[in-house]
Amino acid sequence: MRSLSLPLLLLRRLRSSVHNKVCDNNSFGKSAFMLFQIMHKTSGGRRPKKKIYHRVHELDKAMDLQKKPTAILKLKSIIQSQNNQSLLLRDLEKEVGIIQKWNFIAVIEKYPSIFHVSGGHKTPPAVTLTTIAKKIAAEEAIANELMEPILVKNLRKLLMLSVDCRLPLETIDFIQPELGLPTDFKKSLIPKFPEFFSVKDVYGRPHLELGNWDSSLAVTAREERFMHSRILDPSGNSKRARISKDGNFPGPFAFHLKFPVGFRPNMSYLQELEKWQKMDFPSPYLNAKRFEVSDPKARKRVVAVLHELLSLTMEKRLTSGQLDAFHSELRLPARLLLCLIKHHGMFYITNKGAKSTVFLKEAYDGSKLVDKCPILTFRDKFIALTGRRDLEPTSCTT
Repeated sequence: MRSLSLPLLLLRRLRSSVHNKVCDNNSFGKSAFMLFQIMHKTSGGRRPKKKIYHRVHELDKAMDLQKKPTAILKLKSIIQSQNNQSLLLRDLEKEVGIIQKWNFIAVIEKYPSIFHVSGGHKTPPAVTLTTIAKKIAAEEAIANELMEPILVKNLRKLLMLSVDCRLPLETIDFIQPELGLPTDFKKSLIPKFPEFFSVKDVYGRPHLELGNWDSSLAVTAREERFMHSRILDPSGNSKRARISKDGNFPGPFAFHLKFPVGFRPNMSYLQELEKWQKMDFPSPYLNAKRFEVSDPKARKRVVAVLHELLSLTMEKRLTSGQLDAFHSELRLPARLLLCLIKHHGMFYITNKGAKSTVFLKEAYDGSKLVDKCPILTFRDKFIALTGRRDLEPTSCTT
């Protein structure tokens, strides 16, 4: 049996001595069922039938796969924030709390390729990054530089989506990690671009306001995808095209759909879907105040707003609570959950993790995000030190 170093032995003794206490404080069970049930009425006075919301196991897996990387990256940041790039293990509790402390100690033990523990005897044990981990971590600065124009562009587009071209700063704070913004973006990013952003007080709340409108940015991810497909296939066969059994239609107002395995639409469903896919609708970047909520075209526009909002995030997903935060500024439907369920070819709701999360399905190939921004590419490279084989090079969006 391989002998353990003294610091690692200390870690295991500390962890085992409080194992029962931690379990008692972390005994909340997780629900195995979805957060909602869909029902519809039937004739003859019979009990309503449940409509099945088909799970997409690959996207559920994507949530599971992020748990360990999140802990590793957080620990990396904590270590790097220390003056000497070394964290005393006795100080770990102050950084993450008593319960999470032991989870992080388990991470330190499991990944010696990333974390090095030193000390023992008269020297308090401390954790640092290994030499190879430090080398890769240094590349984060380059990734952050590449991210800045992407962040500025996406933040401008987000403000352009809102009805008054402004959003409460607390709302942006709420989705700051998902947008890829630095934690201090209000000091490090916003003041650098006074021509694009300004902070104003609106009814006693600080809002981020758009500096100027840029029509070249008022192009959605869906429209960019369509234009790209036209470049790849300039033959122009859209007039004769019919909707396929998977619900997709090569038209200028159509959305890309990915129905779950097990979903079998009948002909009448596909006919109605074809009408919807062909129907034109106003751009999400036009002010929502101009449209009647009951107008079918306005309802399709709302779907496009949700699609664009998710497209502006790094991993093309947000929690249901984060989507709810944009209700008034983006004029989202009151029955948002039902809207997402109705368009299950486009969106997927999973209850994996602490909160329910909404995915943009077309952005994923199985459980892998198709296009990754520079910071996600860097994170994959760092996490690859754990030996994960699923982290392969992917295309990088700019």
